[in-house]
Amino acid sequence: MPKKVDMTQSSAGMIQGSAAETQQSSTIETQQNPAATQQNPATTQQRKKPQAKLQQRRRGGGPGRGGPGGHALMPGEKPKNFKLALKNLLRYLGSFKIAILVVLIFALASTVFAIVGPKILGMATTELFEGILGQIAGSGDGPDFTVIAGILLTVLGLYAVSAVFQFIQGFVMANVSNKVSYRLRRDIDAKIMRLPFSYYDKVATGDVMSRITNDVDVINQSLNQSVTQIITSVATLIGVLVMMFSISWLMTLIAILTLPLSLGLIGFIMSKSQKHFTNQQNYLGEVNGLVEENYGAHTVVKAFNGEKAALESFDESNTTLYAAAWKANFLSGLMMPLMNFIGNLGYVIICIVGAYLAMGRVISVGDIQAFIQYMRTFQQPITQVAQISNILQQTMAAAERVFTFLDEPEEVPEKTDGTAVDPETVDGSVSFKHVHFGYTEDKTVINDFSAEIAPGQKIAIVGPTGAGKTTIVKLLMRFYDVESGAVLVGGHDVKDFKRDELRGLFGMVLQDTWLYSASIADNIRYSRLDATDEEVHAAAQVAQADHFITTLPDGYNLLINEEASNISQGQKQLLTIARAVLLDPKILILDEATSSVDTRTELLIQTAMDNLMHGRTSFIIAHRLSTIKNADLILVMDKGDIVEQGSHDELLAANGFYAMLYNSQFDVGEED
Repeated sequence: MPKKVDMTQSSAGMIQGSAAETQQSSTIETQQNPAATQQNPATTQQRKKPQAKLQQRRRGGGPGRGGPGGHALMPGEKPKNFKLALKNLLRYLGSFKIAILVVLIFALASTVFAIVGPKILGMATTELFEGILGQIAGSGDGPDFTVIAGILLTVLGLYAVSAVFQFIQGFVMANVSNKVSYRLRRDIDAKIMRLPFSYYDKVATGDVMSRITNDVDVINQSLNQSVTQIITSVATLIGVLVMMFSISWLMTLIAILTLPLSLGLIGFIMSKSQKHFTNQQNYLGEVNGLVEENYGAHTVVKAFNGEKAALESFDESNTTLYAAAWKANFLSGLMMPLMNFIGNLGYVIICIVGAYLAMGRVISVGDIQAFIQYMRTFQQPITQVAQISNILQQTMAAAERVFTFLDEPEEVPEKTDGTAVDPETVDGSVSFKHVHFGYTEDKTVINDFSAEIAPGQKIAIVGPTGAGKTTIVKLLMRFYDVESGAVLVGGHDVKDFKRDELRGLFGMVLQDTWLYSASIADNIRYSRLDATDEEVHAAAQVAQADHFITTLPDGYNLLINEEASNISQGQKQLLTIARAVLLDPKILILDEATSSVDTRTELLIQTAMDNLMHGRTSFIIAHRLSTIKNADLILVMDKGDIVEQGSHDELLAANGFYAMLYNSQFDVGEED
């Protein structure tokens, strides 16, 4: 298949297991039309302050976000645990101790060969200078170019070996940084699958995407560039100091006097710019969230003339990102000119002192040349630290965001002691015993819900918007855990099952279809990956999808594009129904499954669904009450409670809440 398929979702029969289902707002209990799932673009004009804007966006619903709160670092905050982020990053690097040791050895060797070069090159300068002086004084035959050539060839060889060693350590470190990035992305992807659904009610999709893309990329680039540079800089600094002391202790002390000034300057600027680099990463996640939302809801934005408001919202976030990035890079950009000034000041002083010592025959001319080269090299490591300081700050900000995500509380652990229920022994009975549940602590959605469903029964759940119908299904499949009470399947608490085995008992068809970029056959096969082509075709026939599939240019091999826009909404629904048919589950859940098809197709699907539901427990969530007349039991919900239950005829005869809902579908306004 073109895309990797999550085996947990597949075996569980999460027929629509998409991010959109995961990120539904906790206050929305019924399936919504596409327009209802979008945040009103006009509300974006009300967001004035950056922090208030982030909080409001995380409170609002819509694609890629859910309910209140947010786990990402808020702009303006300093890293909450800088040392912990560094410790976690070093833990990932710990798996590559040998490779990093190789990098260290070759970096040191490369540095040593490069450091020795100027000292030897100074010997050539001295030989040339003294030869010329001797020739002028008449006491010699001039420079010995054979000796000078030998010295130059030696220096050339040293630099060549240094370059080879530098290439090797760079190659090894690039391999290490890419493997660390690979493991981080793998762990983030695995973490996404282990996080509870409630997490995605609080966090924007774009923010999660930013962590797995931008933040990991920052870490990768920093490890690749900065680690070897730091090793080389430290080794160079130590080696150069040794060589400088071997030439002149006085000039070395003068050079060292510039070091505290340089380090103090770097530390001061880093302390001021760190928070701006953290802001930059956070606002980048915010901008990604806006782009993902507006692109995913492009049709709705166009339909409601929301382009201007969407652009204003993006410009506001983009301007805030620009301001944070400008401050961060401006402060870090101050380092280079200030460092160059300090370096040039020390260079001038060394030249003056060196000339004075050479005049007094304390040191040779070649030693002055070598020392000046070492002086430049001595400033280089400090300058390199200044250059990579902004990268290091970004890395720690990005690493903290990544590891904050990886440290998020996961789903309640499953039983691993061998006492989990065997799904093969479970019948289709379902019980709800005094269930209480709320998506947030301050708002209860389900209040003391109790119901008994026998195996093979066809159960309809009806009620107004926000009554808790879809929430019941989420609790049944253990997308969320109840606060009190119990949900039983086959007489066993759902908490006694392994999650994938529990969800493997269910087949689910939602109003919001989800297809991925693969062939039609692969999309149907998503519920059971080992299904043969014949089984896929048979499922499509039961779902009344075979006819339209065979009329397509490539039939079952037609590749559905990324947005699934090359087939109609009704055709998408038929494919998801075929997916449920192929799974052949013990319990079937239909959540407004026929809402996107025409009346004629709906009648065909109803016949197919009746055949599919025969002999298995079925839950049907419907707004059009005419579609559930033949249900064995209808549960009427209002404000989280069952207010009525019975058959269609019984409930109509009772002339209560259900009768009011049913008759309201046929009411016609009297005013013209």
